[in-house]
Order: sequence, then structure tokens, then C-alpha cells
Amino acid sequence: PSQKPKTKRSKRFLESRAPKLTENVKTAMIMKGGNTSQTVTQALKDIYSLKKPNAVLYKKKNITRPFEDSTSLEFFSKKSDCSLFLFGSHNKKRPNNLIFGRLFDFHVLDMIELGIEKYVSLSEIKTSKCPEGTKPMLVFAGEAFDVDNDLKRLKSLLLDFFRGPTVPAVRLAGLEHILHFTALDGKIYMRSYRCLLKKSGCRTPRIELEEIGPSFDFVMRRTHLASDDLYKLAHRQPKALKPKKKKNISHDAFGTKFGRVHMQKQDLSKLQTRKMKGLRKRKGGVDSTEDEAAAAPKQVKVES
Repeated sequence: PSQKPKTKRSKRFLESRAPKLTENVKTAMIMKGGNTSQTVTQALKDIYSLKKPNAVLYKKKNITRPFEDSTSLEFFSKKSDCSLFLFGSHNKKRPNNLIFGRLFDFHVLDMIELGIEKYVSLSEIKTSKCPEGTKPMLVFAGEAFDVDNDLKRLKSLLLDFFRGPTVPAVRLAGLEHILHFTALDGKIYMRSYRCLLKKSGCRTPRIELEEIGPSFDFVMRRTHLASDDLYKLAHRQPKALKPKKKKNISHDAFGTKFGRVHMQKQDLSKLQTRKMKGLRKRKGGVDSTEDEAAAAPKQVKVES
């Protein structure tokens, strides 16, 4: 049953949670399980610092197992209005474990479990970091991201997780943070770089990459993927947001706009041409252009 607000404050709160044509920026909840290691705890903090301010970090332990029972995650999702989650745990069978996942309508859509094999934290790499809330550029290298079904879904999940707010325009100096994911030999390598714009002697700056951390070497473990029908339903857009198709307008692969114009058949006999002195006919019937060509002096190219 729909809740009726009793105060203006609760009315504003319910309106902020209500479905919208353009949804709010996706927020992630970051939490740890009953057993965690120092590596997992630090990794969660580092990913939280990359996600700020669109993230909620739970400091208390949550004794739950997402793959066995996801009701606890769904409850916290509804409470904090989060559609993404990151869950860290550690045990003998699956050491240094991270579960990336997303929810649709406050129910788990898909989640992928990654094991940390090698990790370098933000604090270990002594370089200046990007400001909080910087929208990162995401780079995916390796053909496995386009071939393997699980890695395709992982790419989609990581894009959702790290993309940040949708913005109409970006200035060049704002392209500062790069997150690079590489799929190679069954492993996923995550690296974080700061983009430095150096002088190049011309208008376009010379670009250098400086690693700022964190750095992860992941191995894929368990997956829970949504069915194709549910996945399609989660991607459905409201009709009001879909662009209206305009007649006779097309775009090529580079985004160039082409328009087709339909015209009536023209009668060229009535076409008004430009009147020129040289096109007039003389009384004698000889075209004036021939006489003018004969009388005109010939030009000779002189080379010094």
C-alpha cells in the first residue's frame, strides 16, 4: 500500500524516492561481511574514495551471504536508496573476496564475485590524487570483454558502478581520472591513473599517465546473472525519454547528420538564367564572343 505523508518533510522524502523520468545518480552501498581481512577492509575504503560522494560506507559487519540469501542486501538497498552494492568478505575457501552487484526495483539483478590476488592501496602509491567526485574515464582492454558472456556482463556492471553522474559537457582539464580494466588470461587487472596535460609546443597538450592507485589483480569466481527477459526489462526506457523519429533525417557512423529534401519536378524551359553581354547575338548572326576572342590580345607568360 502507498504511504501517505503526515508532514511536509516526509512528503519531500517520498517525492525524492518516487519513480522519475530521469532517475537520480546511482548510489552504491559498500559493506563488509562477518569475516574480513585487512586487504578487503582497505580495498573497500579505497573503492569508496573513488565512488564518493555517490556511495554509502557501512562500517559495521553484516553477517550475510549474498549468493545464498540476498534479502539483507535488498533491505539495506531500500533503506538507503542504493541500486549498486559492493560486498567484501574473507574465508579459507574464498580469500579476499569482493562481490560487485546491482539491483533493479530493490531486487538483486546480477552480481559477480571477484577474488583479489594482488592489491596496492591508494596510500602506498605516494602521488597527488584526483579531487573527490571526479568523473572517471573508463577504458576496457582485451577482446574477452566483447566475447565472453560473463565478462560482457562484468563490463556492463563496472560501467554502471564507476561511471558517475551524466553530464551535458566536459572541459578538457576535467578529464583527469582514468580507470583501466584489462582482461587477459582469465584475470582482470584494474589500474587507476591521473591524466597529466603537459606542454607540447602546439595547441593540443601532450598527455602523460601517472598511476595513483588503487591497483587490483582480480580472478573471477561465482556469478549470478539476470535472465535475458529481466535484463531487457531493467533497460526499458519510458516513452517520454525516447527521441522522436524525424522523417528523412539519417546519421552516418561518425554522427554526421544527413537530410533528404523532396522537390517537385522543375520546368527548366522557364528557368531564369543570368543575362550576360557576351551571350547576346549580333544582327549579322555572328556570335559576339568569337569577335571578342579574335580581338583580345594573347597573354604570354614571361619568366624572369
